[in-house]
Amino acid sequence: MARAISEERVSRLKEEFFQGFIKTCGINLVSLEHGRAESRLEITGAHSQQDDFAHAGVMATMADHTAGYAAFSVVTEDYRILTLEFKINFLRPATGDGLVCRARVVKEGKNILVADSEVFSQRNGVEKLVAKALVTLVAVPEQEFSNR
Repeated sequence: MARAISEERVSRLKEEFFQGFIKTCGINLVSLEHGRAESRLEITGAHSQQDDFAHAGVMATMADHTAGYAAFSVVTEDYRILTLEFKINFLRPATGDGLVCRARVVKEGKNILVADSEVFSQRNGVEKLVAKALVTLVAVPEQEFSNR
């Protein structure tokens, strides 16, 4: 059974999610629960590549960042999450109104976590799987960030 995370923790992680580059991209966190996260992006011209498909870079960013927040939901508040590695397969061009990404932690180790992300394109409420990623993350004590 999944462990619940506090509303306060969910609220803090939602605030942290939408900052910096992610805010520039327009990727929003839709839901967060223990070991799972979902994000959404409304596709605009700024997200397109030369053939008017959603750019692979925005899909990879979405897959990585959403997996990171799925991982954040399983560690205590005194840890930060960093990506060690990720692999992504692009299954078909992404077109439509938006992208949605669903990520889940598949292996919860002491310091190393593994998550998978699926990115779907949405058009008129219909979803199509466009990318799948496997993301390896590391939990780092927050105190190690104090010397930045």
